[in-house]
Amino acid sequence: MTQDDSTPGPARDRSIRSFVLRQGRATESQKRAFELHWPVYGVDYTGKPIDPAALFPHAGDLVVEIGFGNGEQLLYAAAHEPQRNFIGIEVHSPGVGRALNGIAQAGFGNVRVYRHDAVEVLREEIPDGSLSEVRIYFPDPWHKKRHHKRRLVQPEFVALLCRKLRPGGLLHLATDWRGYVEHMWEVCDNEPMLSNADGPGGFRARPPWRRQTHFESRGLKLGHGVWDLLYIRT
Repeated sequence: MTQDDSTPGPARDRSIRSFVLRQGRATESQKRAFELHWPVYGVDYTGKPIDPAALFPHAGDLVVEIGFGNGEQLLYAAAHEPQRNFIGIEVHSPGVGRALNGIAQAGFGNVRVYRHDAVEVLREEIPDGSLSEVRIYFPDPWHKKRHHKRRLVQPEFVALLCRKLRPGGLLHLATDWRGYVEHMWEVCDNEPMLSNADGPGGFRARPPWRRQTHFESRGLKLGHGVWDLLYIRT
């Protein structure tokens, strides 16, 4: 997940962002997705708290996936966990467009998406204690040391996630970068509102609810590590 500081408007936010906005070229199908499907499956950012129950036709635990890319995992979750409701947050228009097409084609009623900065969505629009789970899979590791401050998983952001999670809720992180998993341990193991389900510095093999991506499969064949970290909101 990436972002830049080029947000237009008089109230431009100059704070350090967790992503660099690389929009790329959207296909005509992805562009049309916003016209056809955004009114049904998209959530416009207003800066005001939402009523999650009003977004979905059926009640269920609410899960947020941050930085969903092209929506592959988000659609997998919607299909395999139909009793739960999902909000996906992503800034890149082509990926959001592709996800919208997939959601509409499958007819999922338990998925809604934002095209906006996840920090602002969580801070301003998601009610405290409303989430059963937050999923952050393979966020940008920002390899260079001078860029570590741009990593999404930071103490302030994790504290925000804890406010949004209900007690007993789950924070699920996954990364394939050793330096980032060590950073995640340092941040999350020291957050008093979180408990590592596998003990301090612990991790586990990919759980069944997270789909293994093509990129991940290729990395595993090359001997790369993948770490799944599960933290319980105390």
